[in-house]
Amino acid sequence: MLLEVEVKVKVNNASELRKKIKQIAIHEKTQSRGDDYFALTKNAYPRKAFRIRYDGEKFVVNFKKHLKNLYSDGIVVKEEYEFKLTDIPHLGNFLALLEDLGFKPWVKKRKHVESYLWKKDKRVVIEINHVEHIGTYMEIEFLAKRNEVSMAKKKILEVLKLLEIKKGEIDNVGYTRRLYDKGIKDSKYFITKKFKEKSG
Repeated sequence: MLLEVEVKVKVNNASELRKKIKQIAIHEKTQSRGDDYFALTKNAYPRKAFRIRYDGEKFVVNFKKHLKNLYSDGIVVKEEYEFKLTDIPHLGNFLALLEDLGFKPWVKKRKHVESYLWKKDKRVVIEINHVEHIGTYMEIEFLAKRNEVSMAKKKILEVLKLLEIKKGEIDNVGYTRRLYDKGIKDSKYFITKKFKEKSG
């Protein structure tokens, strides 16, 4: 299983950052993503939640487990589990299971993503993410085997240095936490409602 090794930084000037990134990385893709998060409670910030992502082509269920014992230098490490729902009937069956187990739509995250691959090691992905309601952030990510975590951290720190980002600028507060703190849910956009409209 690959581990997600990553760091997040608040972006104040996306144009200037983009220029720096293009000096060291190659543009891979630009896309919009919609993430629907489900939890067992709607009235408090949940200890556990998972998402269904729709990128315009497929639905992907994703759950992340934080490995805090591997955190260091402002870099976080997570185990990531995911699987695809290949069509609308599969989505419908899965949503019915969620409802029966008591999971409820919790928060909606929508973001516009620019992805770049570091020229020195294309396993390092640099993203500029504009997240609706909360602003623009840069993420640097490396999918690593457990015995590669230390190496992945070194590469991420090297990229931060190249982009002239200081450790004090790292801000790993999650997007869902920020959305929750702002009281933003965007429930009218939830995939559950879209599905009911399609199947109705």
